[in-house]
Amino acid sequence: MDHIAHTRNGRVRGLPLTDDIVAFRGIPYAGPPTGAARFRTPVPPTPWHDIRDATRFGPVSPQSNSFPGAPPWTPDDEAEYLSVNVWAPRNHPGPLPVLVWIHGGAYLFGTAAEPLYEASALARAGLVVVSLNYRLGFEGFGHVPGRPDNRGFLDQVAALRWVRDNIAEFGGDPDNVTVAGQSAGAGSVAALLTMPSARGLFTRAIAHSAPSDFRAVDHAREVTERVGAALGVPLGQGSWDDIPPEALIKATRAVIAYFRGDRNAGFNHYVSMPYAPILDGEVLPENPLRAIAAGAARDTDLLVCHTQHEWTLFTALESVSPVEDEEGLRHAAVSFGLGEDAVDGYRTLLPGASPSDLYNAIAGDGLFSEYSMRIGEEHARAGGRTFLSRFTWESPALDGALGACHGLDLTFVFGKLDSGQSAFFLDGPSTDRHRDLSERMIRAWADFASHGDPGWAAAGPDNTPVRIWDLPVDLRKEDRDGGVRALWRDVSF
Repeated sequence: MDHIAHTRNGRVRGLPLTDDIVAFRGIPYAGPPTGAARFRTPVPPTPWHDIRDATRFGPVSPQSNSFPGAPPWTPDDEAEYLSVNVWAPRNHPGPLPVLVWIHGGAYLFGTAAEPLYEASALARAGLVVVSLNYRLGFEGFGHVPGRPDNRGFLDQVAALRWVRDNIAEFGGDPDNVTVAGQSAGAGSVAALLTMPSARGLFTRAIAHSAPSDFRAVDHAREVTERVGAALGVPLGQGSWDDIPPEALIKATRAVIAYFRGDRNAGFNHYVSMPYAPILDGEVLPENPLRAIAAGAARDTDLLVCHTQHEWTLFTALESVSPVEDEEGLRHAAVSFGLGEDAVDGYRTLLPGASPSDLYNAIAGDGLFSEYSMRIGEEHARAGGRTFLSRFTWESPALDGALGACHGLDLTFVFGKLDSGQSAFFLDGPSTDRHRDLSERMIRAWADFASHGDPGWAAAGPDNTPVRIWDLPVDLRKEDRDGGVRALWRDVSF
């Protein structure tokens, strides 16, 4: 039986995955960002007349890295990578709530084709799930004079417009859309909550481990100058369109190496994120935390989560600058926005912890945990419905070194417990208890996307209940580790 959907640009043929789920992959939502379109606002795709095969994922965005099992990018790949994928329950009367997934990857790498993001389990819970690719690295978030900043976000908005215009054909409700993301995907969600161009395109939002990294235009310009120096290209706009993606990727590696070797680079010395959302005053008017606190997103329901030990993933993978002594620890604390005295505060709260352990705690809280919780709390104070959660189940892999690390929650949210990197995190086959935790998290996402209630009380001005995802699941009626939160109280992000 053919599974044909009629989009505004043409018909597409999907692939039945099981008796109850059909997938449509690699559907263009915008034209290829090449030539004169390279650093500009995305444009609609060229319509097609024949039935388009939508059984395979589209090409990935230009990038240097890839997640385990994900297809790598090569210079020979096609440029039609601005595409969406849809998972839909078969033979469901609908219309069903829609979940739009935005992948993470430090705004540098990642793809909707990563095996972990196979969304059948979420679709089986009663959702139509959409995932998308968007411009990354310099092409998505590098500052090019005379061209719009935050092109990756403009791509995401174009994908949300595609959802509004087409999702009913796949059984989804265009008036009941939830946008969700993790890491850079959650940073994208925070931005979309406050961007004028995204207004009205979704009604709810899920942000897991939102990073606090947003850049002023002057800082973004300095990064572009370093990229240009590595390429031998001046900052002026005229020469950038024709630079091959692989040359930009090589120059980006050089910039990362420069920051890694420069202890005076502050925050950039410790993270591998040369690009981040730019506070350009137009596409992204201001830091999302400030805008959310002012009520910019009060009409959008929000579900926030972070993991207990965000930073351990990066130190275990040796993808960030290490810290092994007291002097380095105090330098890192200041670079992440804390005073040196906060190191003693962390040491009091974590007696016996080594400098590297304290660094893991400070960096993870500074980049992800505190910012995520702050977004949720400020949203609630501004009158928005907010639900707070924390993932604390600890991986036994690498002799327990990872703890409840960055991204570990996604294994459970997508129900991918026994394959690929998920099997690594579990350090063996899943158990009934793992599957129960996964089913609870999937149900919470599905219920939140459906009617705005994930299954626990919303945060209020005087009460911040936090769902704890662990074995067993718990609900705490206080904010996280009051001592840790107090250390960050005066950090404005």
